[in-house]
Amino acid sequence: MKHYKQFFIAVAMTLALVGCSSTKDVPYFQNSQNTDLSHSAMLYDARIMPKDQLTITVSTINDEAAAPFNLTVPTPYTTNTRSTYSQAMLQSYLVDNRGMINFPIVGELKVGGLTKAEAEAMIQQKIQPYINEAEKPIVTVRMTGYQISVIGEVSRPGTFTVSREKITVLEALAQAGDLTIHGVRTNVQLIREDANGQKSIHVLDLTDANLINSPYYYLQQNDVVYVT
Repeated sequence: MKHYKQFFIAVAMTLALVGCSSTKDVPYFQNSQNTDLSHSAMLYDARIMPKDQLTITVSTINDEAAAPFNLTVPTPYTTNTRSTYSQAMLQSYLVDNRGMINFPIVGELKVGGLTKAEAEAMIQQKIQPYINEAEKPIVTVRMTGYQISVIGEVSRPGTFTVSREKITVLEALAQAGDLTIHGVRTNVQLIREDANGQKSIHVLDLTDANLINSPYYYLQQNDVVYVT
């Protein structure tokens, strides 16, 4: 009986030690009070990448002046087994591997590597010679295919569309339901492909508040976050 008692005490102590050790690695940003976040004062702007899908809208006071620059396609729908068409939708542009799009009237434009604001300013400059000087065209560029994937030890793995063209690694994990208790917070891997097709893997430590200063805190289009 004495041996059984000693056995159970040993097991209880082992479980307690294991529990303390694992719990210690669960909280995020454990050193936040000692971390200098002054370098994190920046507003992130995503840059256009090959294979991105863009919608580009040109607006002018006179609608007819902007019409040649706004490619539209009719949207089909069916009523009583008969096909008809509703109001036209803007056609999207697929950025090719060279970072180029073929824009109406102007021709090929290199938008790869530009932010949304930079692309808008460049397109506005290119189309101005084709529009009356009195018109001040407003160009709006939106990324419609901005997606990231979260896989591994999370509650809801999957691919998510980012509507506001900006997302942090923490927001991505939140969309996936956060890490499970088995997820290793010190070894979250970010798989990234750059504009030249080069792949890279970066290890992120969620328990370290310096993550906020990391160049990988904000995710790019098509990033994959893998939780071991």
